[in-house]
Amino acid sequence: MSSVRLYILGALAELGPMHGHQIRREAQTNRTELWTDIKVGSLYAALGRMADEGIIEAVRTERAGNMPARTVYAITETGRQELAVLRGDVLREVRLRPDPVDLGLQYSADLGVDALVTAFTNRRAALVAELDAWRLLYAEAAPHMRGTEPLTFIHTTMRIEAEIAWHDRVIAELPAALAPTDRETPS
Repeated sequence: MSSVRLYILGALAELGPMHGHQIRREAQTNRTELWTDIKVGSLYAALGRMADEGIIEAVRTERAGNMPARTVYAITETGRQELAVLRGDVLREVRLRPDPVDLGLQYSADLGVDALVTAFTNRRAALVAELDAWRLLYAEAAPHMRGTEPLTFIHTTMRIEAEIAWHDRVIAELPAALAPTDRETPS
């Protein structure tokens, strides 16, 4: 599933025909880089590919002042069908991606309890700082949000809170988890 495709199709379906700069500005205004895997700079390249595929179409070219000519795109009927499929897929599918920290933790017993507790304490502090930043951003953005936008912020903050809780558990359980067992104790 391509988040960029879903974003462009969704924006054109909701807001109507736009040129690339307008789509990019909308993505920046919505802070899509915070809550999706979309990089705003990737939107322009996707527009050309999507037009070639017929899911969006160039409807006109606009020129304002000394600015370069800009192609205005609209979603096609085929694009609306793809939007329905992409949106349906992401709403049905639950994806929790593996976190490489689990693999690192699995093979870190040789570091010792103190080093691991320090590492996880530092990770926890970074997560708390990220949570604080999200809460501040939410407070600043809340008066300007519409529709379901607040739910995306809440989703992210709850995920960070869950990560913090897991880090607390790891820090608490590391001493027992790394304690030598009878088989590992030298005779």
